[in-house]
Order: sequence, then structure tokens, then C-alpha cells
Amino acid sequence: MPPAHPLAPLTAGEITTARRVLTGAGLFPDTARVVYLGLEEPAKETVRPDRVVRVLLHDVTGGRDVLVSLTAETVLAQRALDPAVDGQLPVLDEEFALVEEVLAKDERWLAALAARDLDVTKVRVAPLSAGVFGYPEETGRRILRGLAFVQEHPADHAWAHPVDGLVGFVDVLAREVTRVIDLGPVPVPAEPGNFDDPAVTGPPRTSQKPLEITQPEGPSFTLDGNLLRWENWSLRIGFDAREGLVLHEISFRDGDRDRPIVHRASISEMVVPYADPSPIRSWQNYFDTGEYLIGRYANALELGCDCLGEITYLDAVIADELGHPRVLPNAICLHEEDYGILWKHTDLWAGSSETRRQRRMVISFFTTVGNYDYGFYWYLYLDGTIECEVKATGVVFTSAYPGKGYPYASELAPGLGAPYHQHLFSARLDMAVDGPANLVEEVEVERVPIGPDNPRGNAFTHRRTPLRRESEAQRLADTRRGRVWHITNPESRNRLGDPVAYALIPEGNPELLADAESSIHRRATFATKHLWVTRYDPAQRYAAGDFVNQHPGGAGLPAYVAEDRDIDGQDLVVWHTFGLTHFPRPEDWPIMPVDHTGFTLKPVGFFDRNPALDVPKTRGAHCCD
Repeated sequence: MPPAHPLAPLTAGEITTARRVLTGAGLFPDTARVVYLGLEEPAKETVRPDRVVRVLLHDVTGGRDVLVSLTAETVLAQRALDPAVDGQLPVLDEEFALVEEVLAKDERWLAALAARDLDVTKVRVAPLSAGVFGYPEETGRRILRGLAFVQEHPADHAWAHPVDGLVGFVDVLAREVTRVIDLGPVPVPAEPGNFDDPAVTGPPRTSQKPLEITQPEGPSFTLDGNLLRWENWSLRIGFDAREGLVLHEISFRDGDRDRPIVHRASISEMVVPYADPSPIRSWQNYFDTGEYLIGRYANALELGCDCLGEITYLDAVIADELGHPRVLPNAICLHEEDYGILWKHTDLWAGSSETRRQRRMVISFFTTVGNYDYGFYWYLYLDGTIECEVKATGVVFTSAYPGKGYPYASELAPGLGAPYHQHLFSARLDMAVDGPANLVEEVEVERVPIGPDNPRGNAFTHRRTPLRRESEAQRLADTRRGRVWHITNPESRNRLGDPVAYALIPEGNPELLADAESSIHRRATFATKHLWVTRYDPAQRYAAGDFVNQHPGGAGLPAYVAEDRDIDGQDLVVWHTFGLTHFPRPEDWPIMPVDHTGFTLKPVGFFDRNPALDVPKTRGAHCCD
């Protein structure tokens, strides 16, 4: 039975159908692997009855991009990928262990370990995406790079024991080592980093009393398939193997109508560029979305640990690398949270005192990619605000520490370093503020000098600059100017006659810090600006392009805006870069407390008045009368 809505998540049956169609078309031999299988969402202007999936196939003969109609059970289109132009398909799970296996048989690698008096059976190798650095022997080849860590026993966290001065380059298709760089032995940090071992942590504290969050009458939201309704909000929840959590058709009920705000919201890309120029690590920059597919590694969330309160979990269904359906249990968490004061006033003239409490709807998932763990949270508030937050935790990537004063890494423990790095995310916001005809305006504060109209010098105002073409809409945040971007609808006016709008409020953290001539700058150009605005095109879904692994650069946003399309009162996609610049601290070891980054979408004249006036007083045993 087909799903009830075109944007419903893929089912296990649909994935099985796609595999059968691929096999019947001769596209899925035993040597092939499914790198990605996801819903090819219908274009906004189209309501098509058939369901289509996009499949990226990897084989020893190369990659293939295929569209499959599940309804007609036929291949609609296909093309072979050219590694010189497209780069390589994302990294496969089975290639993770392969890098260590291939290196463990290489004489150069074994000699380097022997020079360090290391047992190869205790050496774990991190399989790391290669990037593109002009090595002629890597042209057209599928490469991963391996850095080594010592694991003293099966429960040991090997990140505490990096083997520095050594890296191996592996062609995973040919199963051969193309290069080993060995700068000579460096002492392996010895102190354990086992944050789950009482010998490291000490005895657990006994001071905490129980903290219970209950909703005796159940949650305030309803779920009909993937359609979530909470307070005045409605949206559809999706999940993609590449992007993870995806939200569709976010609307707010205002009076007797559901007013659209965002058609589709996702994190389209994330990149983690490292700052250490050492020959062993200068190539480190990982696109966790485009190269590793963060959705595949969604955690199975646990009540009381990952989520607290009255929780609803949703499973996600993706395809494994053999094309079979794979269920990710409890991948998505839904719950409500109290969030302090919504509004409050004590009025001496009227003799009134009123308080209302804010609460928010939380939609989240957590994923683990190598050493780092990331939580992606979308919040909906009673006052019409939307917020996105990313929580970064896990274990920082380690190295040996060269010595005091080294300018590109921190010392975490004796002899243990952690290179400086960034975590940069690109939110793709397919906007629909009261409809498809939108315009972005840059709004910032403006000082007013003393003069005839400002005799005491107290005046200040703000300046609005419409961004009418794609070339004008490549902008940096500026917190000193209070710079924000209003997504307006010139065709929809509030009761004061002004265009309705939502403001994108950035944190304004540093953009990509690598040099403009660097490889990572070419490949992650999206991260050089906090804001890009493009004319809507359903084929333009990823900030760094469709194929990121070993891609030479120039794809994604720089290619999308090359036409310099008109974006004045058009169907728009707003791309926002946000993230963290991480100078690791000793307090980040052996496991990192959560760090936070994100952005806010806040209504500005979208409503005619405070949309939370009708929120009632809190009922319950602990509230005031």
C-alpha cells in the first residue's frame, strides 16, 4: 500500500521494491553496494502520484546515479559517474575495517610500527576521507587515509594513544597502499582516556536527588503518520540517510488558517576542517554529511539518558549497503520542554500581575561519526519562533603534542594534543513565508551623528538593504552591527501595511578560516559565507554539491549562484552557515562536555500581535493561584 502522503518516509517495502527493480535492470550485481537510497521528493509545484527514489550505486567498475520509480517499478534514469569530474561516492561501512586490514599487510607500515615497538594487533586505524591535494597517483582512484592509535585492551579508548608521525594512504578498490609517510617515532601518550572506567573517573558522586519530569495527562502533541501537530504548529517529519532529520511544510495556525513558513528544513552539509599544518594531518577535513552520510549512524535513543520526560520515539528506515531495508530504532525523539517565562508583567496602574510560561516542542536525533557525536535539535516555541541547535560532544581528535607553545594544537594531557579545528554546518531553508514569493533584506543598526535632527546625539536607527540577485546575497554576519536577515513576503501584508517576515538571527561565529587558495576552501566554499540565497531548484539540495568525496571543488553553492538569478519576490532557498571554532581545552578530555551552536528564525511582523496571548495560566500542583 502506498504511503498516504508524497512526503511520507520510505518504508521497508519500498526499499525492497527498489532493490528488486535495480536487480531486474542488471544494475545490482553481487559486487555492487548501495551507498545512498533516498526519497526523490516531488517538486513543490508538482503533485505527482508516483514515488521515486534516488540510488547511488558503488561497484568495482565505478559509481552510478539512478532514479527508480517505485510506483511503475522501473528505472527512470541513470548515469555513470566520472571520478575526474564527480569525485567518489561516500565512504562505505565495509571500507572502515578495510583500511586497517590493508595497512596491516604493508611492509612499510609494519616497519614503521616496529620502529615504534608497537604490536600491529593492538593498532587501530581511523579510516579518513582523503580530500583532494593533487597527488598524481590518486587521480581516478578511491582513496582513504589512515592515522593510527594504540588500543591496549578491547575496552580501551584508543584516541588516548595516537601514533604520531605516521600516516598511510590506501586505495580501497585495489586494496593497496599507495603511500606511507613516516616522519620517525614520536612518544605515544600513555595516560588512559577511559571515561567509563572508575580508575579514571573516580567514584560517582552521590549528591544528586531524583529529577522527574511528568505529564500526567500525556503530551500536548499528536502524530498522524509523519504529520506532527502541536499547539498552533504543524509539520511533517522526515529522515534521510544523508541529511538525517528533515522537516517539511512547517506552518503556524493563525486564526482560521495554517500559514506556511518553511517548506523544507535540513542540515545539508557539515565540514570539520583541521588547522595543523603537519604533513601527517594537513589534509584533515571531513564532510560528515557528504562523505559519511550522518543519517546512517543515528543512535538508538534511550529514555532517561538521551531524552527526559513524556517521550515519543520514531524509528527510521534506510537501505543498508546490500540494498535491504534497515531499521534505525528510536532514531527520532519528540517531546515537550518547559522553557521558563513566556511573558510577564506586574502593572501598578491597573493593579494586574500576569505570568505565562514558555514551552517548546523538541524534535531531535543524535549521530556518531568516528570520534564525534552530534545532536541535531529543532525547537518550536509558542510565540512562533523556530530554533535549530547542534550539540557537539564525544572525543576530540588527538595527536601527540609537540611541546609548549605549539601554535596549532592544545595539550589535553601529558604529551597528548588535539589540533585546532572547526565544525561548520549549512542549514538549507526552503522558505515559504506566507507563500512562495519571498525577498531577503539585510537589516542592521545604523548610528546617527549629532546634527540638526539629532542635537543630543542619542538617536540610532536601522538600515534595510534588499538582496535582489544571488550575487548580492552572499553575506557575512556582523554582530557589532546587529546584522540579521529578514525573509519577507512583499505580496502579504500585516494589518500595519508592512510585508510579513521572519528574521534569520545568526550567532556570527567565524566562517571557514582556511586560506582562500587551499583545497578545503575550494571544496567547502559554502562555509566562507554565513548567508547565501538561491532561486529554488529542486536539484540543488546540498551546499557542497551532490558528490563530495574526493571532489576537486567548485560544486554546490558557488555553482548554484553562477547564473546570478533574480531573487526578488521569488521562490527562495536560504542557506545559513553556522558552527564552532574549537580550541580544545583540558576540560574537553577524555570526553567533551556538550558545546552548542545554532540559529533562530523569529517572526517580525508575521503576526499582527503577540501570538501567545491566548496561552493559559499554568495548571498543576506547583503553580501560583
